[in-house]
Amino acid sequence: MRYAFWPGCVSRGGCPELYPAALAVAEKVGLDLVELDQATCTGAGVIGERSEELVDALNARTFAMAEQLGLDTIMTICSTCQGVMSSVNYRLRENPAYREKINGHLRDEGLSYKGTVRVTHMMWALVEELGLEKLANLVTHPLRGVKVAPFYGCYILRPRYVLGFDEHPHRREYLERIIEVLGAEAVDYSGKWRCCGFPIMTINESNGLRMVANHTLEAKQKGAHVLVTPCPLCHLNLDEFQPRAAGQAGRPINLPVLHLPQLIGAAIGFNAKVLGLRRHIVSTEPFIQMTGIPRG
Repeated sequence: MRYAFWPGCVSRGGCPELYPAALAVAEKVGLDLVELDQATCTGAGVIGERSEELVDALNARTFAMAEQLGLDTIMTICSTCQGVMSSVNYRLRENPAYREKINGHLRDEGLSYKGTVRVTHMMWALVEELGLEKLANLVTHPLRGVKVAPFYGCYILRPRYVLGFDEHPHRREYLERIIEVLGAEAVDYSGKWRCCGFPIMTINESNGLRMVANHTLEAKQKGAHVLVTPCPLCHLNLDEFQPRAAGQAGRPINLPVLHLPQLIGAAIGFNAKVLGLRRHIVSTEPFIQMTGIPRG
């Protein structure tokens, strides 16, 4: 399984521990990643609010790079990147005339997007293409006794009509399925399908922190030892702002937040150093001790 790979900005910048963990896991499970190291940010957030056409051109450029390499699938480890790229790809594939307009912005680089690329997330690829049975066979360190709260993030759930939910209606359950394959127990709670609060943190910090506190406190009250998300932005927000959210709520939280490849990596034989578990804001030490994974 060979993919054009776009890791996203956060896993290379704000949370650089997430990138090597994802690469290590991909290699171990047999996902062949060809990184698009000349691609740019998907334009989520500020750029998208300013100019949809600019966002479409940025992502068409990335899609065209994948086509030049003869690769028909782009994989990302970021829910936000996946959501933005899927929405752009939908617009470009559904409207050839508009796609040609966007291609006009790419001509100076000799690029042109033909509309042949599909976008997937590592979580989807593990379930739909690798298969949970094969993932289960790679587990050497089952996470028995660990209760894990799944947190999907907005962009991997909606809009459903561009994300392939008609073809794969169970995608909103994939985190739970992977958690169980790894030997852990999935914790059900209402916050798992809600926004983490990152989009409003700079304009309404109080409400953003309240969202962080609500989700992490609810998960912990339901018995979770750790929270896992497929989105580096959600990871960044729920980990970095959790101490301040706890202060605002007037209650301690201390719920470790993992990116999905880190959780998988713990179960398939990687140590805490390779997975970057000692670089989080909220200490992952309880998770390390509970699982007994090597420190490295």
